[in-house]
Amino acid sequence: MEKAQTQQKEDEKKYGERVVRILSEDIEGGMKIYAGLTKIKGVSWSLSNAVCTVMGVDRNRKVGSLSAEEVKKISDFLKNPKIPKFLLNRNSDFETGKDMHKVGTDLELQTEFDIKRLKKIKSYRGIRHGAGLPTRGQRTKSNFRKNRRKGAGIKKKSKKVEGKPVK
Repeated sequence: MEKAQTQQKEDEKKYGERVVRILSEDIEGGMKIYAGLTKIKGVSWSLSNAVCTVMGVDRNRKVGSLSAEEVKKISDFLKNPKIPKFLLNRNSDFETGKDMHKVGTDLELQTEFDIKRLKKIKSYRGIRHGAGLPTRGQRTKSNFRKNRRKGAGIKKKSKKVEGKPVK
């Protein structure tokens, strides 16, 4: 029993030193695959779980223990996932009308283009993006204040002592 535990600790140290690169994102080898995949932009916890299930990979396995072939399979799967529609992040794309899933820099570029399009057509959301304000209906009285003094909207009452205001 002790021998198995020491072997496991040695393996964890070995995998912890290794850094695995999946879709231009460095993931520490000591992390579990389930958590490690979420470090990639565009991969949620549910998608990470789906990848592990479909690919037949143990979720609790360390990222450092993956072979180069397995890393390639995972990255190919993430580029074109065969999963239910509700897990995809681009359902019925604006331009193509297809269901897609964008990951990493593709997702960042697509989001940037979407915001530019909203600004160009001068939609409400586009105007809010341009002004740096929240776009989804949040309150702005007490939150989202940038570069302002703490009590900018509240005037302090001055106390009067013998007819003279005290500061």
